Amino acid sequence: MNRRDRAIATAELEMGLADFWHDVDTNWGRRAREYYTPDAVYQSGRLHLAGRDEIQQFYSWREGRGERVAVHGFSNFRAEFDDHGGATANWYMLLWAADGAAPRESMVPTRISRATETFRWDEEEGRWLCSRRELVNLFRGGEQLNFSS
Repeated sequence: MNRRDRAIATAELEMGLADFWHDVDTNWGRRAREYYTPDAVYQSGRLHLAGRDEIQQFYSWREGRGERVAVHGFSNFRAEFDDHGGATANWYMLLWAADGAAPRESMVPTRISRATETFRWDEEEGRWLCSRRELVNLFRGGEQLNFSS
């Protein structure tokens, strides 16, 4: 893959990530499943979700808990590509989140995590889909989301 093609593919991956977190932060993640392969795995601490349905159920569960303000930011996005239509991306997630309605009192990020993702190009969809997302918490603060999974 030449430099120009890598730049375009990296921008597509980063745009997909921004669209995903925008949906999570402004639409309760109601479209979360659309960003993953059918066999995707989402791993973050004790949270282990396998497949689009489990991933979507998690975001539905969050919405069912009531009002919550969340801002997922990401930085230092970097992608590498293989010769088989796959990609691996690394980036850092900064999360500010608290239960209740906005505005919330400003605080340190709830979490700062290192993310590693794998992607596959989906010809039918004409875009990259995430097949694995793993978040490793580096820093924790503020209110933590307690889940029932």
